[in-house]
Amino acid sequence: MSKLDSEMSKLDSEIEGSGDMAAVTINSEAELDVGEQGDTEIDLKKEEHMIHNVDQKDSTAESSYSLCGLTQGSTISSETLLSELSVHKDLRINRYAYEAGDDRYKSKSKSKSKSKETDAVDSKNKKEADATTLREEAISETLLTIKKALQVDLCFVLDCTGSMMSYIDAAKNCIQQVVEHMEQTNPNIKLWIGFCGYRDHCDDSDRIQILDFTDSYENFKSYLSDEVKATGGGDAPEDVLGGLDAATNKMKWSHRTRVLLHLGDAPPHGRRFTSSYDTYPDGDPNGLTAESVLENIKSEEILYYFGKITSQTDKMINVFREIIGEFLIFDLNMDGRDPKALTTKLFEAVCSSITSSVILTSSETGNVYRHRRKNLEKNLEKPEWDALPIETGKLLHYRYPKTLADIKNSYYFDKSNLVLKKFTYKRAPKPFSSGSERYAYYALDLTREPAEEIIMKESVELGKKANSLERYLEMIETSTIAYFLSKEFNAAAKQAKIKKKVNFLKPQALRHKDSEGDNDGSHIKCYTIEPKFHDEFKRFNINNGVIKEYHSTLEAFAHYTYEYTKGYLVVYDLQGIETGGDQFLLTDPAIHCEDKLRFGKTNLGERGIKECFLANHKCSNVCEKLALAKITNES
Repeated sequence: MSKLDSEMSKLDSEIEGSGDMAAVTINSEAELDVGEQGDTEIDLKKEEHMIHNVDQKDSTAESSYSLCGLTQGSTISSETLLSELSVHKDLRINRYAYEAGDDRYKSKSKSKSKSKETDAVDSKNKKEADATTLREEAISETLLTIKKALQVDLCFVLDCTGSMMSYIDAAKNCIQQVVEHMEQTNPNIKLWIGFCGYRDHCDDSDRIQILDFTDSYENFKSYLSDEVKATGGGDAPEDVLGGLDAATNKMKWSHRTRVLLHLGDAPPHGRRFTSSYDTYPDGDPNGLTAESVLENIKSEEILYYFGKITSQTDKMINVFREIIGEFLIFDLNMDGRDPKALTTKLFEAVCSSITSSVILTSSETGNVYRHRRKNLEKNLEKPEWDALPIETGKLLHYRYPKTLADIKNSYYFDKSNLVLKKFTYKRAPKPFSSGSERYAYYALDLTREPAEEIIMKESVELGKKANSLERYLEMIETSTIAYFLSKEFNAAAKQAKIKKKVNFLKPQALRHKDSEGDNDGSHIKCYTIEPKFHDEFKRFNINNGVIKEYHSTLEAFAHYTYEYTKGYLVVYDLQGIETGGDQFLLTDPAIHCEDKLRFGKTNLGERGIKECFLANHKCSNVCEKLALAKITNES
């Protein structure tokens, strides 16, 4: 068990039984600030200010989404807890080195005792230097993975029988829009485009048509105009498996990110796919099966997406999902046959397929389908809350920094600015969602009356280091800095008459200790918590530089964080909701920072700032209104 967890366990006996909701200021000598609306802190040395309501600074962010566990609290009988909680930089350095693959840090480091204090200092400095070197190596590998992921093979696989002419035209017409959109929002993504058309077995030599990958979009458009006609087909099913097999094996996939967008209005041959009249009720006459074709797609790491046109493909979708796992389905049903609307729908599907695939491949060094298997280990349904036990834990958050110096000082985020509370809740046993970093669980905040739905997030990685309280405190440190910078941005935006605000949910960590368990730390679990969003959750941009949904205000906010901190950091990986048209409410940001020993694995250092933000950012009118220095690709 780490020293931090050991010290936290001492708090259990002092906090348990202290009332409904207790909040302890770990360093009572620190001045209470006005920074956390509706929160309650207890300063144990100042009896005349025993309970404080704080943060009247900006109530906009909480107008629709209340903050978890922030209610009036009771006094606490214990004395000051000044020495009870320490966030040791050594723990973080050890974890960073371990995450970078150094076996020396798999267990808690125990350096030989030194007779002289200077030797101990030298040892600590060496450990920090070693961890920095390891982080630099890990960052280089990550950036190389990202660079490869930005090279994309995109293959359209289309049913080319008589009913599909409008979709062939839409593919031809949307590709220029896709290229221009990518050049504007994601100039770092390079595209090679190919085409595989299929019909049915009765169409002989016209059954399969292939245009191999090309970076000439004019060639792609010309091929679809001149060579591809909507004709042929016999019975209701088509040679779907033959088309997918040809796209996989007869085309030259050569880049890291491989996207296959399949558009069709009919299923494959065989009774498992259709009850309509079928010339080949026993399946493909050439012996192809869904298993053999899709397993080949998986082994080639080709990411499959489907454009659904009719309900005739529903059985096919279910069979495919059983084999390949979850995949995105785009609704392309156009009963009105509006060519412009169809082109727009297909454009959105193509752009989403590309960015989703790049995000996945840039975060996976192994087979990309491993991540999709992870995503299946979840339950989308809310649990029966009455059947779940009540649990208690300790809720922690930091006081908000007030200056740039506070942000740059990693020691600001220690026990002197940490607030602790008792928290009562229920949690779903299985996550409803998972990303590359964290699982998300439905939960109930029982400190509210009535209880409120919240979200609890847990690290995807297993192990004491991955789920240590120290790591979760680092997560809320990241979000605390983003919260502070958003307030500064909003103040500047107001002066510049920019209407939209950028707000972050209040970051909080939860530490839960099981009543039963060994003393090796395995009985202690940690989470971050936040209110449940009721609006559509979106990921607007990614820490690797990919913009999923462009908003000039959000890109200007990232630019602002870079300029405000004088190039020390940039806040990115912006995700959340857009509420009422006048603000973004965000959570779980990432920070690229000059200090490589802060902000976790998603911090790619000064190279991350340069290669993942500066190299791709294009200043907008929002940047100009804020009088931000213009960024060029050479910045």
